[in-house]
Amino acid sequence: MAEGVVAEGVMACAGGAILTGWALYLGCGPFWVGLLGALPFLAQLMQLPGAWLTSRFGARRVALLTVLFSRQAFLPLVALPFLPLPIEVKRGVLFTVAVAHHGLGILCNNAWVTWMGDLVPTRVRGRYFGRRTAISTLAGALATFTTGTFLDGARASEYTGPALAALAFTACVLGALSTALMALKHDPVRHRVASPFQAARVLQPLRDGAARRLLAYGMTWNAALGLAGPFFSLYLLQDLKLGFTLVALQGSAASIARMLSAPLWGKLIDRLGARWVLRACVSGLVLSPVLWVLAGPDRWWPIALEALLGGVLLSGHGLANFALSLGVSPARERPFYHAAFAMTGGAAFALASAAGGMLMRLFPPSHLLLGYACTALQLTFLVSALARGFAALLSRQLIEPAIRPQPSGAIASRGPRPMRHPRRADRTEALPEPAALAPAVSPLPPPPAP
Repeated sequence: MAEGVVAEGVMACAGGAILTGWALYLGCGPFWVGLLGALPFLAQLMQLPGAWLTSRFGARRVALLTVLFSRQAFLPLVALPFLPLPIEVKRGVLFTVAVAHHGLGILCNNAWVTWMGDLVPTRVRGRYFGRRTAISTLAGALATFTTGTFLDGARASEYTGPALAALAFTACVLGALSTALMALKHDPVRHRVASPFQAARVLQPLRDGAARRLLAYGMTWNAALGLAGPFFSLYLLQDLKLGFTLVALQGSAASIARMLSAPLWGKLIDRLGARWVLRACVSGLVLSPVLWVLAGPDRWWPIALEALLGGVLLSGHGLANFALSLGVSPARERPFYHAAFAMTGGAAFALASAAGGMLMRLFPPSHLLLGYACTALQLTFLVSALARGFAALLSRQLIEPAIRPQPSGAIASRGPRPMRHPRRADRTEALPEPAALAPAVSPLPPPPAP
């Protein structure tokens, strides 16, 4: 948990918003700013090399080395504003730093997820990550507010360059501290045998019935998010004319809702199972784009309601999705399963974002729908709601291997009751593999979260 708090400080000092600030400071045009924003999704291609490194050298070792270099990649930015270099060279340095940070971060992500799957016992996984998410969300919100205020003050005083350099230096210091805290965690898998790379291991998630269903769900869900998510801030500023302060307030309200609800969702996941929580959350999240459409320049309450409702449901969805992906993945093949979930989900989000931009060009600027005037953005949001509804249907077919179906006679004798988790062993290696349960139940898992 302490490592997660410090990691949020690193992202607040050098995350996507700050890197965009660097791009604007160096005079980058919209194309390069957009490319910088697309790097986290393009970096998902590193999941497969990350899976190989994790299986070859061990999750803990790979996670520590990659997180160290990923969070020290910002060191060149500390001196960048003060060097007498051509502006084109400085832009090249910025994009090299961003590529190194995101690429190494994905390698670390694969190893870290595998490591946590071994380290955190299944029976407390929901509660632990629920608390960790709540604390990290609070730390991230406070750190982001602090860095934003600091940078705004520096811009007003025309010290943007030194302020950005100071944030880069702080990110490196916090990155070193977070690596030291991560090193305190042990590797519960002793005598790990390095296994050679085999193409069959890469394709294993496609042969696993439970994994295939989760892959299909993850691609659909991320595509639904990509259709509308990147344009929500534009909608608030351009169509609703809320202003930056109210946009920040909307984001803060959603973060508070996520923080407060995460521990409760964690307990429900441990009690009822990740599949049931995910199904309930994705069904409610279908309403989010509809609430966006109902809002107007003089009607803000749907946005406020969506911030609270969406924050709560996204918190439960993220935790359940993560727990379900760990439960579906066999311990030995977990790096390759996570690579498959992350790569397909990231690709679906990126392609859907491009498709959303095309849809807004195809739709008329204003259109009457059931007597209600809709803009091109609002029509795109409605398409996203339909895609979310399809994802909700797919979620009903997901399988959670840790839950065993009871004999029909036993269920009938007690009447219809929700299925409970059995007492499970602490070690994830003791769980049955998804393939073993595929014949017993209808044979599908989560995307990355980024």
